[in-house]
Amino acid sequence: MPDHIPGQTSDRLATSPGAMKRVSRVFFGKPRDLLDRSIFHQLALIPFLAWVGMGADGLSSTAYGPEEAFKAVDGRAWVAFLLAGAIAGTVILLSAAYSVLIAAFPTGGGYVVATRMLGRRAGLVSGCALLIDYVLTITVSVAAASNAIFALAPPSWQSWKLHFTATAIIGLTTLNIRGVKESVMVLTPVFLLFVVSHAVLIALGIGMHLPDAGATAKNVASGMANDWNTVGLWAMVLLFFKAYSMSAGTYTGIEAISIGVPLMREPKVANARRTMVYLATSLSICAAGLILCYLLWNIVPVPGKTINASLAERIGGDTWWGIGLLWCTLISSAFLLLTASQAGFMGGPRTLANLAIDSWVPRRFGALSERLTTGNGVVLMGVASLLALLLTRGHVEEIVTIYAITVFLTFTLTMAGMFRYFWQQPRRTPKRRRCLVLFAFALAVCATILAFTLWQSIPGIGLWAVIVTAALVALCLLIHAHYQGVSAGLRKLFMTLESVPTTHQGDPGPIDPRLPVAVVMVSHFGGVGIHTVMNVFKSFPGHFKGVVFVSVGVMDSGHFKGEDSTDALRQQTETNLANYVKLAHGLGLPADSRMAMGTDPVDEAARLCLEVARDYPRSTFFAGKVIFGRPRWYHWLLHNDAALAVQRRLQLAGRTVVVLPARIM
Repeated sequence: MPDHIPGQTSDRLATSPGAMKRVSRVFFGKPRDLLDRSIFHQLALIPFLAWVGMGADGLSSTAYGPEEAFKAVDGRAWVAFLLAGAIAGTVILLSAAYSVLIAAFPTGGGYVVATRMLGRRAGLVSGCALLIDYVLTITVSVAAASNAIFALAPPSWQSWKLHFTATAIIGLTTLNIRGVKESVMVLTPVFLLFVVSHAVLIALGIGMHLPDAGATAKNVASGMANDWNTVGLWAMVLLFFKAYSMSAGTYTGIEAISIGVPLMREPKVANARRTMVYLATSLSICAAGLILCYLLWNIVPVPGKTINASLAERIGGDTWWGIGLLWCTLISSAFLLLTASQAGFMGGPRTLANLAIDSWVPRRFGALSERLTTGNGVVLMGVASLLALLLTRGHVEEIVTIYAITVFLTFTLTMAGMFRYFWQQPRRTPKRRRCLVLFAFALAVCATILAFTLWQSIPGIGLWAVIVTAALVALCLLIHAHYQGVSAGLRKLFMTLESVPTTHQGDPGPIDPRLPVAVVMVSHFGGVGIHTVMNVFKSFPGHFKGVVFVSVGVMDSGHFKGEDSTDALRQQTETNLANYVKLAHGLGLPADSRMAMGTDPVDEAARLCLEVARDYPRSTFFAGKVIFGRPRWYHWLLHNDAALAVQRRLQLAGRTVVVLPARIM
């Protein structure tokens, strides 16, 4: 028996991973088995891990949100006292609203709500604002963490701060390509250190001043009475809302949980709402508690030092435990800010995937990597955050205002959409009236914060927030218009071919493997596939005595919803293949079909075709490809070249492959 089987070596070369892919697996991990039903359970997050991965964004904002708000208090104790209650109340209000939203719209958060209830254009604005928000979440979190770390370093190290920040973003991008759960597990100890150290800081800060509570209350009352008599009610309202609007960064992590519901372990909705409770409790206590501590200890902003650092120094003094508390507070804040970037890496790619499914952005952003993560989205978020870092040179102050505007633009649209949703429900719907009141109040709060933030920042950095958001919306509209044109062309092509005349009835019998066989690669049953089949037999009349249809069920973000996703995708792929087999039988040709499932259509199609080639030695492979009369530079980004990539793989294996064009525009 010969040692070498012709074609075997080339087949192995065509389907084995290349050098770059082998290197990437070292960094990003081995592929996950899509057919393993337990994989969904392994990837999903329990509420505690979701609190770590998604809640870190909210909690980390206490490193700058309450501080910026307290600076706007301008030394007025009554404003600080009311501000603490307002921040805690706003966190609870928004968390309650998003908890109801999760139950009603568990598949996409604010983007889906705005799209379904306010229209596709409103949904697009919400989605674009969210994308900017998540990019800036990564940038501001890592930049603020670098500031905290390098504040403890010698002055000579400052020139390396920007390099450190960029390296941290690259490292976090790599972690997230490996998978959400892996990245969250790595960062969990940091999160717990922050929670413990800040709980101690707030408990000591309030507890040590309990004997002075009466004097503080009198100070608050007298200050309010004095301002009432001197500046008047309207000036007091403006002063309060100015400080209140500066706390906008405190609430930015709440949206992430509603978008991350698909990442939760079953029961998804119940676990997501439990995670929201964890976040609301911890964030409201931490943010309001810190402001109360600033008030009780009469903290004054000091240039070059965070207010939290000043608070820790005042509480602990020069004692050994005071120094330890200071270091734990600063270090845990710095590393929690790194953890907070997870919200950007988790929510951003999910938002991109939702936009890709609706054809607002290139559809490749809906694809899953072999690690079953939205790898393209993760990479884009990392690259965009690096670009934002370089443009702002890591200046946190310039980022936070844009950050607040984009997130509250999304909040406002989401609350309006949910109000309309419950307004349209039947009057006897349980809790309808309560939900209407909830979302009306939340809408008023979000719109007020958005208006005050814009008012204070335009002209200025706020104008850039408007420009960037508008530019992204315009780009998405152009992409969507292109996809609509392509879809119209495909529908026209399908209408031309769907009534293909058939002259035979019944099954012509099995394919004779000794005769020439056409192997046609197809996806959905539609214009391009039917056009390819008809062109094969038009171009080679009477040559092929049978046809084998091969198709890959591609698992993308639109299908990756739970443990039943694989079965649903398999059934859909089998139905498409059955329609093609029926078409071939109607043309009087013996036909068969083969299918595979995976996240990479090129890898799976090449492997499947080579398996067919071993069963049918005289096979010729065909694939269809949409072409344009006037190719543009952006077509490579908006459309994949899967047919050409498979052709190269099979030609490497010595197989004959013909790509048949389907011109639609």
